[in-house]
Amino acid sequence: MAKPWVHPADYDATPRPVVATGNEYPPSFELNWHQHGRGQLLYAAAGVAVVSTPHGAWIAPPERAVWTPAGTPHSVRMVGAVSTRSVLLDERASAALGDTGRVIGVSPLVRCLLIAACDIPVDYDEAGRDGLVMNLLLAELARAPVIPLAVPFPAAPALAHRCHAFLERPTPHETIDDWCGQLGLGRRAFTRAFRRETGMSFGAWRQQALLLAALPRLAAGEPVTTIALDLGYDSPAAFSTMFKRLLGIPPNRYKPGGAGAGFD
Repeated sequence: MAKPWVHPADYDATPRPVVATGNEYPPSFELNWHQHGRGQLLYAAAGVAVVSTPHGAWIAPPERAVWTPAGTPHSVRMVGAVSTRSVLLDERASAALGDTGRVIGVSPLVRCLLIAACDIPVDYDEAGRDGLVMNLLLAELARAPVIPLAVPFPAAPALAHRCHAFLERPTPHETIDDWCGQLGLGRRAFTRAFRRETGMSFGAWRQQALLLAALPRLAAGEPVTTIALDLGYDSPAAFSTMFKRLLGIPPNRYKPGGAGAGFD
């Protein structure tokens, strides 16, 4: 039986290191900017969630989860109907996940533990079975792989504005020289500044941004060929190669909608 609803602010006051909650959201639902006193791991058991912070955007398709450190302002956009399972960790419990946003892989065991944790009361017995479940969950999260599904934002205002504009309306046929011209930078100065500001090359960042644009469309059931050509790929095969390299599975095996949404 699911536990009674608890106001998010009450999670900060509990003496337990880990608390968990589950929620169901309709298609295209958005959670406006907010922050938590605890770090939050957001897992989309079905559908796709996109978490945005002042520092970047992180994608949580099924079998992935987004880590947002405590005190970080963030918003969440749901793609399709989304079923979430979240754990909120205090400072002790969150040390292994770090102080920057990231996406981690969710193994079958972690998935089961996340689902079980959402039925555990906020004031669970740390020495009993519920405490053992939470401790095992923390141990598994500490060894979970980091997945490259981030689109970091630069701090430099002009470059940040250009990156945000690309995310809102991808222009895949623009080249690096087009960006240089728009920003009034030489190619070498631009590539150095971009890597310094984002930690990624322009090409790698652009691929991640296009993947972020593709996932919602796949979740909506659009054909792979249409998405690939719209995003500037020469062929569906080229798009599929990129998709499989980043997510470990081809886009035609992505299952949109429903309780079993995700990767088969």
